[in-house]
Amino acid sequence: MAEPAVAELKLTEPDVEIVWRAFELRPEPVPTLDPAGEYLTRVWRDAVYPLAARMGITMHLPPIQPRSRRAHEAAKWAQVQGSLQNFNAALFRAIFERGEDISDPDVLAQLAAILELDAASLRRALDSREFEAAVLADERDAELLGVAGVPAFVASRRAIVSGVQPTAALRQMIERVRMFDTGEPSAATTTTAPQALPLPITRRRTQDD
Repeated sequence: MAEPAVAELKLTEPDVEIVWRAFELRPEPVPTLDPAGEYLTRVWRDAVYPLAARMGITMHLPPIQPRSRRAHEAAKWAQVQGSLQNFNAALFRAIFERGEDISDPDVLAQLAAILELDAASLRRALDSREFEAAVLADERDAELLGVAGVPAFVASRRAIVSGVQPTAALRQMIERVRMFDTGEPSAATTTTAPQALPLPITRRRTQDD
């Protein structure tokens, strides 16, 4: 759900480099959540579904809650192939439109094949854990930066906003970092602080947090 604002930002701020990082909401050994349980049912009913409707995005509460590390590894592989954006979109459709298990290497390889990428190469990368270290490095970095949920946006390691954001809020964050670097105020710094839209999805460390 972060992609539309980021894509629009890139059009208006072509000098801004966009770097996507991995982040697992519930890494081992944190228990996964029951899709039919109170927490997920409430969050999706009160926040995710209304926001998706406003954004014109098709989303369904997945019938399973797979671990995401293998999907992040696959995305790292896709980035090397020059297909990160398309692969991320395919992952989104797989889990949130079709309810597929994106922790399953077979599912991930099938997504690669649909995108006309080398599915056998992806399987080898997953089997050897070729990109696991890169995923874990992203997560260590996120912890150092204080990132605790998704989506989160970090500008030059100096400013963070969490939650699905409009493009204007991202632009304002960037302008504030630029002002810090140059000491020159800009129009964006006179507006109100960016506010997260409903409920960023946050990492929960225990079943009862």
